This record gives sequence, C-alpha cells and structure tokens, in this order.
Amino acid sequence: MTNTIRFLIGVDGGGTSCRAAVASLDGTILGRGEAGSSNITTNLDGATESIMTAIRGAFAAANLSQDAMPDCAAVLGLAGANVGDYAKRLAERLPFALTEIESDATIALQGALEDGDGAIAILGTGSAFLSRKGETLRLIGGWGFQLSDLGGGARLGRDALELAILAHDGVAEKSALTNEILGKFERGPDGIVLFVQTAKPADYGKFAPLVLSHLQSGDTNAKRLFSAAARTVDAALDALCNDGVERIALLGGLAKFYPDYLAERHRQQLVPAKNDALTGAVQLAAKLAAHGAHGAGRATR
Repeated sequence: MTNTIRFLIGVDGGGTSCRAAVASLDGTILGRGEAGSSNITTNLDGATESIMTAIRGAFAAANLSQDAMPDCAAVLGLAGANVGDYAKRLAERLPFALTEIESDATIALQGALEDGDGAIAILGTGSAFLSRKGETLRLIGGWGFQLSDLGGGARLGRDALELAILAHDGVAEKSALTNEILGKFERGPDGIVLFVQTAKPADYGKFAPLVLSHLQSGDTNAKRLFSAAARTVDAALDALCNDGVERIALLGGLAKFYPDYLAERHRQQLVPAKNDALTGAVQLAAKLAAHGAHGAGRATR
C-alpha cells in the first residue's frame, strides 16, 4: 500500500479550530487550510466535517485534486485523541491510504524537538506535558480543566476569581488585581458566584491576561498567583525529568511568561521550539508513509 502514497497530510485540531496541510513526500508543504472545532470527544460528526473541510482547503490551496486523497498518508493530532475509542472511530471514516491519529501534544512535541528526545509543556487555556525518550512517549495532564490543566490560563483565571473573593472577605490582601476583578462584576462577589455557575474553561481563561498584565506591573497578588502556577508546572516537569529528560520546550500562549518563574533546574533545560505542531504532523506523516503503519497513536500515562 505504501507504494501508492503520493502526498502527506498533517492536521492540528483543537476545540476552537482545525488546521491542515498537504505536503509532498519530502515534507514540503504545498497548501494549508483551516476550519472550526475538531473536538472528537464532544462532537465526532462535527469534528469529522471540520477536519475534512480544512483538508479540502489545503488541497485547493495546493491546486491538487481531491481525487488524490486516497493516495495520502495522514497524521492527525487532535485534542482528546487519547480518550476512549474516538480516534479509532474517526480513522474508520477517513479516506486516506494510511491514517494515524495522535494527541495534539504528540505533534507539538515532534514539531518542537523534531526527532530528538526531550519534553514539551503546552501552556494555553489548558495544559499538557509530554516527553519522548527513544520510542517511549509519556503524557501528563490533558484530563480537563476540573482535574488537570496545571499552569493553564483557565486555572489561572479561576484562581484569580477565588483570590478576589478572599480579598473582599479580608482573608487575603487587596490589590489592584483583585479590585479590578471585583469591578468587572456589576454585583461584585455575587456576580462572581453567578458567573462560576455556568463558566467554561475559556470563560475563566479570559481573566488570565488580566493576571499577566498586573504581573508585569508588579502586583503582589498577581505574583503570588503566577508563582503558584509555576510551581505546578515545575511539579509536572519534575515527573517527566525523572525519566531522564534533558531538554524542555515551552509552547502555547502563556509560554513566554513562565521561564522567569520556573525553578532554576528547569530554566537550564529550556530550548526554543524548532517548528509548530502542524509541521510536526507533516513530519510524522512522512514517517508513516515510510513505515506503513496504520492506526491511532497512544502515549503512556
């Protein structure tokens, strides 16, 4: 079957957007496409449509006929791919000669470190930590906002709201940060209580930029919150480094804020990411085409 492979497809999909690329067999990206949410655990039908829309867009941008799709090796890095049998069910729907579905962390690691050993911390609204040593991948996190997402923007925003309530009650000291948070709710603490009844991770994450703004202004509470978040990131990285990890790349929207707050042992290990996650998916698709494997990828926990 591998003799029929003519092109590579890489997909980077998450809860809000999906990006796809089609590439030649040497990894040169020929076209890119985008679409909406591709969360396979919450809406498999909708995610399938988003993924195929992004891929069709990439083919159109590359001036390639969609008739070539059955001659492709595809690697899809998707949030939630390690949960249940959703990855297998999705793979059965796709038209490609070879299909491998990985977590979004796996393609991010490949993009950041290429074929070398090391670890990544993805620090956005949520978070995930992944290491590679030889052929072994180890994943920490990715269990969702309520149970995981250490150091992510949603957890940081939630903690900021809690601190604002504590400052109002006199349990914690007031500061410009807590005053501004309380001022954003017309009913003060009551407004916060009502807000959290229906708030989703993205809703909490909207308060993270506020924390970061006050962090840069030297606000004591912002420093306390972010330092605590950094300690949870350190703890996750310690668990990965116990496996012999020597290089760490920080990824995601919050990545640039963390180096100064991490433990020295981890600051010494930081390296810049070489490529983005979509490039990592294309690189893995090239490996898939070369080796002819087929299935859904898994990282150990």
